[in-house]
Amino acid sequence: MKVSVIVPAYNEEDAVSLVVKGLPPHLANEIIVVDNGSTDATAARAGEAGARVVKEPRRGYGAACHAGLLAAGDSDVVVFLDGDNSDDPSELPRLLEPIRSKQADFVIGSRLSGSLEPEAMSSHARLGNWLVAGFMRSVYKVRITDIGSFRAIRKDLLLSLRMEQMTYGWPVEMLVKAAGRGARILEVPVNYRKRIGVSKVSGTLKGSIMAAYYMLWIPLRYAVKVKR
Repeated sequence: MKVSVIVPAYNEEDAVSLVVKGLPPHLANEIIVVDNGSTDATAARAGEAGARVVKEPRRGYGAACHAGLLAAGDSDVVVFLDGDNSDDPSELPRLLEPIRSKQADFVIGSRLSGSLEPEAMSSHARLGNWLVAGFMRSVYKVRITDIGSFRAIRKDLLLSLRMEQMTYGWPVEMLVKAAGRGARILEVPVNYRKRIGVSKVSGTLKGSIMAAYYMLWIPLRYAVKVKR
């Protein structure tokens, strides 16, 4: 099973090399760091750590993830994790095993059922995750607790979803569309720690508002589309 790991990164020069070097080399066939218009040394640090750097000047989390997906080689599975060192890259085996053993098509790392470092997740992020998880259980019977960014998914499935959200809505859109397709979705507990540097989402008022909007609106919007 060939695996491409995709790390979207914007101004993460202090953290990105830790993420790249922390990934188990025997499991990742390639590591792609998508430099999302950084103004610091993110690209240089990622390259020095051994990653292939892809440039995506269009700002947006979804745009960076999509660029990484299109740049991935002939992999069977793609893995996404953040470049701020909040996710523990050494836990990659936990996410890959259910796909390798054909128990799942899509695996999400749950921060809420794992070990959550104090102050690693804001209160509004916890609330948003709780609401979306409840929606997924109610509408799709998918039993999850978190909408985490550390996730693994079959590449052919993700490509077939024809992702549209190029900003904050990418993670939730992926989940809702995959559930609508009847994909086997599982979550595994992961550790989550306080990020290095300032968050581009919860660290600003605009980021917090936009993330909350997409987290709550996207499930409703795509649920209606899928069920037509």
